[in-house]
Amino acid sequence: MRAHQAFYTVTMLCRVLEVSVSGFYASCKRGPSQRAQADLLLGDRIEAIYRHSRSTYGRPRIEAELKDEGIHAGDKRIARLMRERHCYGASRRRSMITTVRDRDARPAPDLVDRNFRADAPDRLWVADITYIPTWSGFLFLAVVLDVFSRRVVGWAMANHMRKELVVDALNMAIYRRKPEAVVHHSDQGSQYTSIAFGKRCKDAGIRPSMGSVGDCYDNAMCESFNATLECELLVKHRFKTQREASLAVFDFIEGWYNPHRRHSALGYLSPNNFERRMGDAA
Repeated sequence: MRAHQAFYTVTMLCRVLEVSVSGFYASCKRGPSQRAQADLLLGDRIEAIYRHSRSTYGRPRIEAELKDEGIHAGDKRIARLMRERHCYGASRRRSMITTVRDRDARPAPDLVDRNFRADAPDRLWVADITYIPTWSGFLFLAVVLDVFSRRVVGWAMANHMRKELVVDALNMAIYRRKPEAVVHHSDQGSQYTSIAFGKRCKDAGIRPSMGSVGDCYDNAMCESFNATLECELLVKHRFKTQREASLAVFDFIEGWYNPHRRHSALGYLSPNNFERRMGDAA
């Protein structure tokens, strides 16, 4: 009614809405209800969490964050307050083919068979390549994830998809984790079936594993990371240069994904916190 008072009399507005004039003026004198005040405070906290998540979290992860802070609210209430403040979870972009198979190369056997489970760190790694578009051409990212915690343990970026890209990502993972007999699972891209990559695996005591051709489910966990990167970073930003893109990806992996981003499969803990908690429980 207040929004239309400049155009209509209070008496006319009250008649149309079938409320009393005295009731309208009484409501103007009353302050906001306790529920409205509580919604305001909760909405402020929800918006702060959403901004801290780089405008990516949907309702489940915001609810998990609130619970960690000792704030309990229903999922419908959280969803309503998010809508009121225009806080929407990230969505995905269209994909691009980055797997080019070398038909003359002999792939490694599939040691995983879609069983992406590990009961300890550095038992099973998954790896893949994705791309980052920039105004100066594509930047390619190779990652190695630990299945136990979804942590990115190795990564490398370059303006090409040659074998050196995946070898560099593997080298970072080896340096950081110093694994013993870990299984490294990937697709049958020519980078992973190359002699150089196979030799590096053999030298480090790593057992290579590869899924079947043209089936994303055979490397579903790494595909899931690529989708997260795409919908939470790449669809929200346009990069002028490859250096700008590389800095943003570095910040996403080391500044957000590993230390802070919550995963439903990890009980809504981040990869780093999950490893820390499992280590304390051991």
